[in-house]
Amino acid sequence: MELVGKRVLVTGADGFIGSHLVERLVAEGAEVTALAQYNSFNNWGWLEDIPALAQVKVVTGDIRDAHFCMELVDGIEVVFHLASLIAIPYSYRAPDSYVDTNVRGTLYMCQAARAHGVRKFIHTSTSEVYGTARYVPIDEAHPLSPQSPYSATKIAADAIATSFYNAFKLPVFVARPFNTYGPRQSARAVIPTMITQIASGAKEISLGDTSPTRDFTFVTDTCEGFIKIAKLEQGEGSVFNIGTNTEISVGNLVTEIAQIMGTSVKVNCDEQRLRPEKSEVFRLCCDNRKLKEMSGFEPRVKLREGLTQTIEWFQRNLSKYKGAIYNV
Repeated sequence: MELVGKRVLVTGADGFIGSHLVERLVAEGAEVTALAQYNSFNNWGWLEDIPALAQVKVVTGDIRDAHFCMELVDGIEVVFHLASLIAIPYSYRAPDSYVDTNVRGTLYMCQAARAHGVRKFIHTSTSEVYGTARYVPIDEAHPLSPQSPYSATKIAADAIATSFYNAFKLPVFVARPFNTYGPRQSARAVIPTMITQIASGAKEISLGDTSPTRDFTFVTDTCEGFIKIAKLEQGEGSVFNIGTNTEISVGNLVTEIAQIMGTSVKVNCDEQRLRPEKSEVFRLCCDNRKLKEMSGFEPRVKLREGLTQTIEWFQRNLSKYKGAIYNV
C-alpha cells in the first residue's frame, strides 16, 4: 500500500518516535492526523518542534477512553498505534497505569479500527518482550519473557492486537523496534542519560548496570521500518523486528559517547537505577531478516553517525532536560 493521499492516524504522535514518524509520513504525502495526549496546557509535546506541523491535523485526547477512540478513528485508513507508557522503572511503581494505557488502550484502538474498517493497523511492540536473549540474533520466533510490568503489558497488547486479526480479520501488523535512539528521546532512556550528564560538565556520571547489551537503532531507521511495514502487501497478523543486527554494551556505549564529546568520564553505579535482579534484560540483538526479505528494509545510520547527530541535538536543547536528576 502506498501512503500518498491516505488518511493516516498516528497515536503517541507527541512522543519521541511518534513525532519523527509524523514528519516522515508528511514527506510520504499522507494526510496525517496526530494524536497528542490531552493536557490542560494544550501542549503537543515534540510535535511543537517539527517544521511540518502546519501540514498535520493535531487532535488531543486519551486512548484510555473507548468512546474517544471510536471518534478518533472515524474516516481513517491506516493507523500507526504508538501511544504507550514506556518507562520500565516507572512500571515497577505504577503497573496499573501500564495496564490501562498499554493493554486497555490497545483494545479500544483495535475495537475502533475494526468498527471503522481500517485498512491497516500497525501496532507497536518492543524488543523488551523477548527478555534476555536465549539465542542471538533474536528473530520473531524467539520466546517472550515478561521481565518487567512494562514488558508484560506490551506482550498483552501484542496479543490483543493479534487476536483481532485472528478473530475479526483486522489487518494487523506488529512492528517490534529494538532500542531506538536519537533527537527528542526522553530523559529516562540510557543514551540521553549519558549525554545530558556529560554535556552538563560532569566528569563522573551515574548509571545502572553497564554490562547489558542492546541493538541501538537510530530513529529515522526505526521510522523507515514502520513505513516499510505499512507498504507490505502481505504479512497480516505477523510480527516484524526493526533493528540493526548489531549490539553494544552500555559500558562501551559510554566510552563511545565520551569520545565523540571529547572527554572521558568515570561511571558510578547508582543503586536506584538498577533493575530488580530477575528483571534486568541482559542481552538484545535483532534479527531483521524477515522485514528485509519482505520489504528491502536496510538500516542506514551507523551507530557513531547516529550518536553524533543525537549529541549535537541534545547540546542545542540541553535546557529542556534535567540531567542532574534520575528521570524515572
